[in-house]
Amino acid sequence: MKSVELEFRQQAAHRIAREMIEGFNKHYRLFRECSAAAKARFECADWQGVQIAVRDRIQFYDDRVEETIGRLKHDFGTSGIDDETWQMAKLYFIGLLVNHKQPELAETFFNSVFCQVMHRTYFHNDFIFVRPAISIEYIEASPPSYRSYYPNDAGFRASVRQIFVDFGWNRPFCDLDRDVAWIVSAIQAHLGEWPQREVNLQIQVLSSAFYRNKGAYVIGKAINGNIEYPFAIPVLHDDHGCLYLDTVLLDPGLISILFSLSRAYFMVDMEVPSAYVQFLRSIMPAKPRSELYTMLGLGKQGKTMFFRDLRQHLHHSKDQFIVAPGIRGLVMMVFTLPSYPYVFKIIKDVFGASKEVDHATVKRKYQLVRQVDRVGRMADTLEFSYAALPKDRFSAELLRELLEQVPSQLEEDGDDLVIKHLYIERRMEPLNLYLGRAEVAGRGDLIESAVKEYGNAIRELAIANIFPGDMLWKNFGVTRYGRVVFYDYDEIEYMTDCNFRRIPPAPHPDMEMASEPWYSAARNDVFPEEFATFLLVSPAIRKAFMQHHADLLDADFWRSAQNDIRGGMVKDFFPYPESQRFCARFS
Repeated sequence: MKSVELEFRQQAAHRIAREMIEGFNKHYRLFRECSAAAKARFECADWQGVQIAVRDRIQFYDDRVEETIGRLKHDFGTSGIDDETWQMAKLYFIGLLVNHKQPELAETFFNSVFCQVMHRTYFHNDFIFVRPAISIEYIEASPPSYRSYYPNDAGFRASVRQIFVDFGWNRPFCDLDRDVAWIVSAIQAHLGEWPQREVNLQIQVLSSAFYRNKGAYVIGKAINGNIEYPFAIPVLHDDHGCLYLDTVLLDPGLISILFSLSRAYFMVDMEVPSAYVQFLRSIMPAKPRSELYTMLGLGKQGKTMFFRDLRQHLHHSKDQFIVAPGIRGLVMMVFTLPSYPYVFKIIKDVFGASKEVDHATVKRKYQLVRQVDRVGRMADTLEFSYAALPKDRFSAELLRELLEQVPSQLEEDGDDLVIKHLYIERRMEPLNLYLGRAEVAGRGDLIESAVKEYGNAIRELAIANIFPGDMLWKNFGVTRYGRVVFYDYDEIEYMTDCNFRRIPPAPHPDMEMASEPWYSAARNDVFPEEFATFLLVSPAIRKAFMQHHADLLDADFWRSAQNDIRGGMVKDFFPYPESQRFCARFS
């Protein structure tokens, strides 16, 4: 009898493992087809199609998880699957990954399905992949993940030129030889003098271009002796539909900014994503693998690796989670771990009286941010369900505030505090605190720079069809590169959904002093003149703002941006300084 039961379990476990791998393989096939089609969209200058593809691709993963869960429920009914069968299924699943090209992604897919079927008491390594089971080192792709060029044989300029020819874009270059000459000049200026060519001199370039917005980015590195020189080269369309090279980024910091999580994810055709991540890590060693997977459009894998990194950090640190510095939010409860560069955000049970949104709306706004072009001005957010963190790492003050503000979002499970719904973002210094420090220090230069950045962020978001809603300084942060980024999304709206108005003249002068406005306002009416009332209370800030961004207080600016969007205009955003562009350096 026992042998019959064992055989039944084995058959069921085999079927579960096959359903899981088939569900994942379908997901990655569709994901890769969408990413590979980015080349055709770039060639056709289908910029509207680019935006649609970015939005649609995000949903692929969840759709395949739901499909797989549906098949499992169909096969095994409401009685479910017993523990022993699940453990067998995991072992059989590991066997299916031995020669797989994306084993780490498949493990995460297994986890996603399991965690929606079973209670979180099963979320340990016996049932899911808390730790990876399959090595992702040295997985071979066909063709290889990167191409190699040898300047000692073909010549340096000829090798650089061939790099772009080999991408096979179905559009002519305007003047590729000119652009290659500019690359050589830029490299020489960066290095000061050419190093001696070593016998192993080679240029390695990732085989797929990185497509985002209106650009294709060629990512690679030159190797000479024991020194590596990373580079990124954007390929764009000119006004006549021909291709040109806009610049060559040689500074690792500028390349890292290209991969900032405040920007839209890349479309990249990868058979072996781990090989791409490994290559990118070789040119950006400070960039976490979790962020690189996310920027490649593999957000679920990014989340998996982030949480593994966080648990590892907690194991090797002793500080406590604390309430995040700054003004308390009306919608979000925010805390942080001083030794870890992230903030953790929970939607409050009860919002401040001035807020007219509900929980579902807030979640929808955060989802919207993942689907639009963030143009380097909106922080990316990792969203977790039932995140378990050690309770003894929470400070007494934070625990007290959590119990007051978000009791419905908390559960206790042994030594862990489980947060039912959690957002995690890169930590930045709130702009209001940054400006306050600059004022105390008498640093007018820092105030002007930050206010100029703030206004530029507003402008670029507007061009990308995003109105922040709540434009207070506290809702923006300053990155370690001095860039101002928006991170509070509960009031964002599409620009095209807003009605920008001028305040009409008061019928009588004394009405301007009344406590209530003399004019009516619908829900999506916006009066830009009012921005000055709550933004420009400091003379130093007012001076800087009026010098650089006075037009943001006029409804005409906003209406003009709306007209461009409605007309289908997709403007260029350069994730590098204007001074780096060849047109600024050589023309």
